[in-house]
Amino acid sequence: MWQEKNNELYREFTFKDFEEAFAFMQAVAAEAEARHHHPRWENNWNQVQIWLNTHSAGHTVTDKDYALAAAIDGIFRLQTEPAMAPAPTTVQKSIKLYSDGGSRGNPGPSASGYVLLQQDDTVIKKTGVYLGITTNNQAEYQSLKFGLEEARKMGAQEVDVFMDSLLVINQMKGIFKVRNRDLWPIHEAIKELAQHFKKITYTHVPRELNKLADAEVNETLDSEARK
Repeated sequence: MWQEKNNELYREFTFKDFEEAFAFMQAVAAEAEARHHHPRWENNWNQVQIWLNTHSAGHTVTDKDYALAAAIDGIFRLQTEPAMAPAPTTVQKSIKLYSDGGSRGNPGPSASGYVLLQQDDTVIKKTGVYLGITTNNQAEYQSLKFGLEEARKMGAQEVDVFMDSLLVINQMKGIFKVRNRDLWPIHEAIKELAQHFKKITYTHVPRELNKLADAEVNETLDSEARK
C-alpha cells in the first residue's frame, strides 16, 4: 500500500525479475506522460520504488498524486495477475457488467465495485477495490475498467454495461466530451480495452438498480475504515 510521509506518497513494487520490473516501468512512464505528472523512482533489479508529489504545489501531495497512485496500482495488478485462463464453460460469451464507484469526500477515500452476471442475472463475480484518495469520477471510471478487464479474462465477447454515472456512460458513448484532463488517460485506456470485445453497450440506470455494485463499494470503504 502507498504510504504518505515527508510530503510524498511512497510504495515499493516487487516483480519476479528485471524484465517484468522494466515492463512495469514502461507502462507507468506512458501513464505518467499522458497525465503530464511524473514520478521519482528507483529500480534495483526486480524492485521498483516510486515517490509522488506535485512540484507546482510546493512539493506536497495533491489529488494528482493520489490519482496517479491508483492508476499505477491498476497497472501493477493487471501485470502481476495470472495469465488469462480459458473461460469456464458456465460463463456465456455475452454477459452483464454493473459497476460503481464512490468517494467519501470527493476527493477522499475511494473505492470501485463491479458485478459480472450471466444474461439470466446469475452472478459470476463481484468485488470491490480500494483506491486510496481520489475523486468520485475517477472511482466510477476505475470500476468500469476493472470490470471490463475481468470480463476479458473470462473470455466474454459481448458486454452490456450498466452504471448510474450518467457522466461516464455518456462520455463512453461519445455524447459528452471528456473535459477533465485527469480523466483522459483512463477514458483512453477503456477505449483501448473495448477493442478486445466484439460488442459493448453502455446503459445508464438509476442508483436503485445498481445496488449490488454500490454494496461492493461501501463494503470496501467500511472495511478500509476499520483498519
